[in-house]
Amino acid sequence: MHKKSYNINVVCFCNKNFTSALEEIKSFFGFNLITKSINIEDLRNNKFDAIIVDYTNNKKIFSNNIKTPKILIHENSQTNTFQDKLSLVIKLPIDVVQFNQDVINVCKKIEFNKNSLIKIKDYILDKNERVLKKNDESLKITEKEINFIEILFNSKKPLSRNYILKNIWNYSSDTDTHTIETHIYRLRQKIKNQFKDVNFIKNSKEGYSL
Repeated sequence: MHKKSYNINVVCFCNKNFTSALEEIKSFFGFNLITKSINIEDLRNNKFDAIIVDYTNNKKIFSNNIKTPKILIHENSQTNTFQDKLSLVIKLPIDVVQFNQDVINVCKKIEFNKNSLIKIKDYILDKNERVLKKNDESLKITEKEINFIEILFNSKKPLSRNYILKNIWNYSSDTDTHTIETHIYRLRQKIKNQFKDVNFIKNSKEGYSL
């Protein structure tokens, strides 16, 4: 029996024949396959890493505005009008080993992407792409700038120049704090020029904050 090595929960919302076939081999999967007592309400109220859906059921899934990532199973002759909303498309017949790995890979990728996005005010900080986004506009920023923004966001109080000096830019304590001010000034200017926002990073006597 395959030992479960990932905390991945995947629900199967397919026809009885395909669901039964997956049930027979689910002990070989590196994810938790859920097939019992599944209905639309379950999909709305429970948090799954992905939904495996067959061609005949995909309209039901999309018409109910279920946001869980979807993996479509279908035959070669069938097409899917919702392909741009799918995380993965698998054609029958499946290779069990490849199917298992594909499902795990797509779930891990989705989780990675989810963790890389941070909502800050009206912005999205994408750590993976290293960009700050607002509506349809985006600004490329450095890894240090990403770390700086994220730490400011997570801090409950303003951060001093000395704290930023040591913990973000990794300068020694005897470095001139104007070095940090220069870095922050450049970042604030980039944000101002791109988004016309002069208050994204705030500066007070206590230090810097968002």
